Amino acid sequence: MSSTSEADSPAAHRHFLLHKPYGYLSQFRSEAPREARKKRFLGELYDFPAGIMAIGRLDEASEGLLLLTTDGKMSEYVRSRHVEKEYYAQVDGQLTDEAVQQLQQGVEIGRQGEKYQTLPCQAFRLETPPDFPARGRSIRSDRHGPTSWVSITVTEGKYRQVRRMTAAVGFPTLRLVRVRIGATQLLGLGPGQVQEVPDFRLVP
Repeated sequence: MSSTSEADSPAAHRHFLLHKPYGYLSQFRSEAPREARKKRFLGELYDFPAGIMAIGRLDEASEGLLLLTTDGKMSEYVRSRHVEKEYYAQVDGQLTDEAVQQLQQGVEIGRQGEKYQTLPCQAFRLETPPDFPARGRSIRSDRHGPTSWVSITVTEGKYRQVRRMTAAVGFPTLRLVRVRIGATQLLGLGPGQVQEVPDFRLVP
């Protein structure tokens, strides 16, 4: 008899793709009574199995691709620097070539008084805005000036990193959507939709 239990077998684990909507926390439930909380959680979107975990997080205001698994080893690998994460960011103003070059080379960001230099990354301006569904909460009125979109691909996962990067080059992020993790893409999933998959495609 094998010493590996069925629960520990890779085949026993379950994996999901989720398009996290705006306004949800990247956790599944709260211990507080429903009437005592106003936050929204992933567990409201689908009947996930016991032991499910989000691989990495998107903050409450961010949207897009979230990988969910019951496999802790898979979670650890995806969060490592071996796997790319691509984001589309709508920024305040018309992004300049100089700002894109700064993002590509790495910028200094700060949190709680500490400074961090981001690693060189892939970044380019999106000449055509992506065709995302309207967000639940309006971005802002057009009378406040133009906006533009940029693709940023990182392998790091510092807290609110992409938002801090665009702010560091003078273009604060207004909307942030993660569109790819490894070779797994957001395409085809609408906000709040969940798809169970046999495994994640992490290598192109």
